[in-house]
Amino acid sequence: MAKKSATEKNARRQRLAARFANKRAALKAIVMDRSLAPEERFEAQLKLNELPRNGAAVRVRNRCEVSGRPRGFYRKFKMSRIALRELGSLGRIPGLVKSSW
Repeated sequence: MAKKSATEKNARRQRLAARFANKRAALKAIVMDRSLAPEERFEAQLKLNELPRNGAAVRVRNRCEVSGRPRGFYRKFKMSRIALRELGSLGRIPGLVKSSW
C-alpha cells in the first residue's frame, strides 16, 4: 500500500487539474498562436505562470485504485500489475483470462 499522504496529494492534483483545465487550455492556445502580437502572447504566458503548478495535468501520477502503487500501472484496468494479478487469479476482473504454464 502506498502512503495515504501520497494518494491524497495525487487526488488533490487531479481535482486542481480538472478545475483549471479549460483556463489553462485557453491560455496555452493564445501562447502558441504565432499570428497574435508578441505582447498579447507574453501576457497570456504571465497569466499561465500565475496558475497553480499542481493544476497541470502533467503533474498527475497514474496510481493503482486498489493499492495506490505508482509503478507497473495498467491504464486499461487502472490497476498495478500486482493488484491485477491477484484479482485476476481470483476471477474478479471480467474478461481477464487466467493462465499459467
